[in-house]
Amino acid sequence: MAAELKLVKLNEGKTKEIYELLDRPGHVLVQSKDQITAGNTVRRDQMEGKAAISNKTTGCVFKLLQEAGIKTAFVEPHSATAFVAARCEMIPIEWVCRRIATGSFLKRNPGVKEGYRFSPLKLEMFFKDDANNDPQWSEEQLIEAKFCFAGLNIGQCEVDVMNRATVAIFEILEKAWSTQDCTLVDMKIEFGVNVTTKEIILADVIDNDSWRLWPSGDRSQQKDKQVYRDLKEVTPEALQVVKRNFQWVAERVQLLLESKNTGRVVVLMGSASDIDHCEKIKKACLSYGIPCVLRVTSAHKGPDETLRIKAEYEGDGVPTVFVAVAGRSNGLGPVMSGNTAYPVINCPPITADWGAQDIWSSLRMPSGLGCTTVLSPDAAAQFAAQIFGLNNHLVWVKLRASMLNTWISLKLADKKLQECTL
Repeated sequence: MAAELKLVKLNEGKTKEIYELLDRPGHVLVQSKDQITAGNTVRRDQMEGKAAISNKTTGCVFKLLQEAGIKTAFVEPHSATAFVAARCEMIPIEWVCRRIATGSFLKRNPGVKEGYRFSPLKLEMFFKDDANNDPQWSEEQLIEAKFCFAGLNIGQCEVDVMNRATVAIFEILEKAWSTQDCTLVDMKIEFGVNVTTKEIILADVIDNDSWRLWPSGDRSQQKDKQVYRDLKEVTPEALQVVKRNFQWVAERVQLLLESKNTGRVVVLMGSASDIDHCEKIKKACLSYGIPCVLRVTSAHKGPDETLRIKAEYEGDGVPTVFVAVAGRSNGLGPVMSGNTAYPVINCPPITADWGAQDIWSSLRMPSGLGCTTVLSPDAAAQFAAQIFGLNNHLVWVKLRASMLNTWISLKLADKKLQECTL
């Protein structure tokens, strides 16, 4: 490794080493170690192969999050045991998100039974201080610490962003793990400030040390590091059981990047003159990973052809959402809605002259028709994505990340405005 890259060690932790990449300013190499620990290294053992397993798990998790739209430090894999990341100044807080009460939460909150379900999620933060066993901090303590990393002061806005991001990241991974009939019980993550962009991003690693996973929601089947923590005695045989659990997770986590549920959007336009409007719908659909087909047909001038095209897409078994794009008098959406059990969305291209009158042909439907109407091409695609997201986690996670990113952009815009005002 040292022969391939020009490296300078920056830091070494319990399970990884961080190296500056001299040939790639603003980047570091995160090298995992074959070490497993518990209780702030009160228990420490070598587990051959753990570095590769953890690196594989982290790579898949960050790929899932990045494809969803979450900003992370992960850049690219380097080797079986290391990856390249954006260099960050780390914020010394572990953000813990819990869906189910277990572990240390029960000790700190006597009277709460194991298995209590948090809805909404329970969010906690712990200051990284091994000497004091990582004490729990309040939001106020973090703000009053007046941290500054890579030139960014950590105030209320930054804390709010990390709070929101932690919940979104948990929900994305929770949704993904549910496809494997596995309950994400809780999770810890860390953030850093990118030294180049000066923005807060998800950093460090997310591997089998970072969460509790209960297959089928059954604690007795747990596959995470808790199995190692619970060992009364660490033996070679016991470590092999732990290693097999870690391997199980590394294999399953790859499946989180796949979805067996497919679908498509078929946009029907009443005239080829509507192509620009329809191309916007298609572009937005593709951003959610949803295939989109454009067709030209008029329910007024060729109803038989419209119904033939409809039957073409109903007949191959692929889940389909139809989007009807028709100006003036919209017969396309109502005809489609009255003749298919698939969802139909009206997205008429409204014009300045007659738009206020034309829209009624998309809004006022005869009884028995269930098509909905939106005016924005992006909104039509988003609504279709929400339908597919019910059964396709890869679409759902993009929607969830988009919600987070919209919230963050508004939060940062407000902060910038307030700073200008002051």
